[in-house]
Amino acid sequence: MRQLIAIVGMSGSGKSVATEYLENQGFKKLYFGGITYRLMEEAGIARTADGKSEKEFREKLRKEHGPECYAKFLEPEIKEALKNQSVVLDGLYSWYEYKYLIERFPELRLICIVVDKDLRYERVANRVDRPFTKEDIIYRDVSEIENLAKGGPIAYADYYLLNNGSFEEYENRLIEILNDMNKHEGEK
Repeated sequence: MRQLIAIVGMSGSGKSVATEYLENQGFKKLYFGGITYRLMEEAGIARTADGKSEKEFREKLRKEHGPECYAKFLEPEIKEALKNQSVVLDGLYSWYEYKYLIERFPELRLICIVVDKDLRYERVANRVDRPFTKEDIIYRDVSEIENLAKGGPIAYADYYLLNNGSFEEYENRLIEILNDMNKHEGEK
């Protein structure tokens, strides 16, 4: 049976590492953020370097189409992709998106990537792509928790992967999670 996995966690926790690993294992990656970029392009709205235009556009979409709109927009792509291969969802943020998807895809499993806050802030500040100051990441964290209901999928995840150590430890735990998923799938 094909698997449907969403990688969740706070910004800078290491979600993209798990997503990339699953892609390398043959999973099809579907990216929630890609919807924003595609719809902005169709509407003729330019992306800004500070991300403000994307944030405003995302908020507008959620206001007009409901807080679960990204899941609605992505649902046909998920259905189509699952016909041929397992799928990893990158960018599931809100409890509303999760509730919408789990009703339609009961096989959906959440893997939450967690890392100690200070270590996460340090990593985000030092990353090459989209670094944030500590103040910026705190603002983003609070905004995502309060405005996007981001805490729900994190709290309700099926599996947790602690990302405080080495890449090898990270990868070993991810493999352990995938093996457990496969074992439980085989028991059904």
